[in-house]
Amino acid sequence: MTISEKVVKNITRRLIKGEDYRIDVIALINADFLQFAVDFFKKVVEAKLNDKDIDIDWYKVNFIMAPSLKPKEAAINAGINMKTIHNMHGSSTKKIVIDAANENYGKLSETIDLLVNEERDLDLSLTIKFKKLSVELSLNESLLVINALAVKRAELRGGLWSTAGKRVERPLMIALCKLFEVPEDNYLKDVDGKLYRNIQINRQIDFYLNNGHGTFYKCEVKLMGKGNPEGADTAYARNTHIFIADTLSEKNKTQFNDNRVEWVELRSKNGFMRFEMVLDHLEIPHKKISGNLNNLIENVLSVIFI
Repeated sequence: MTISEKVVKNITRRLIKGEDYRIDVIALINADFLQFAVDFFKKVVEAKLNDKDIDIDWYKVNFIMAPSLKPKEAAINAGINMKTIHNMHGSSTKKIVIDAANENYGKLSETIDLLVNEERDLDLSLTIKFKKLSVELSLNESLLVINALAVKRAELRGGLWSTAGKRVERPLMIALCKLFEVPEDNYLKDVDGKLYRNIQINRQIDFYLNNGHGTFYKCEVKLMGKGNPEGADTAYARNTHIFIADTLSEKNKTQFNDNRVEWVELRSKNGFMRFEMVLDHLEIPHKKISGNLNNLIENVLSVIFI
């Protein structure tokens, strides 16, 4: 599931206002995970009820080896994610993923068996009811299901945080430009002069500004917290002229100033207003903000997110 337009709009609004945007991403992760959990439990009920041979590992048959499963699904059900498989084998082809899922499931089952044997006083079982049907999972089976849910949660968390940052980059820059009334010719063009028709086009460079006289400036946007200041290094790797961030360390700011990289820290007080200074330095046409800021922001967002 990709970040919805509503969440991107909310994140953009929060960033401009200098508010923390993470609550919106967390809400989406929670909603997506809980929906997965409900759907997964439904499949468990169906698979368990259809299990007619107690000698057959029903979980493996239905959640690892079923032909209808996508390799990614089989991997998660086996307690391993695609990124780990790719790092281990240098590839994530269907055969490699299925083989890795089977291998990990075998090791996971052994670990669970050892744990259950050691914790003989522990009695845990999951009872799942759906449409008046009910199944009870043993301790071993319950741990398999819990582990699969944990892996899925981790996958969603990593994927959606990354997606949130990338999906908000262009809308945020366009919103800033519109707030300061930068003419569209100075930001809705790439270096070849081709007009952007979609604000969510994926590009290595997030955004360009130009001064109207043939000079283009690369803009980089990073929703980085204080815990990952190395994210600012991309500015040097890509010869960035303008760096927009959620938060920046004092060291980041000093380095940017020394290297003549324009920067904006949104989480500082009225942080987005520094964008006006950037426009002044680069001689990009714009106007000062006047009027009720909240109304201006909502008007701009209503234009970007139709």
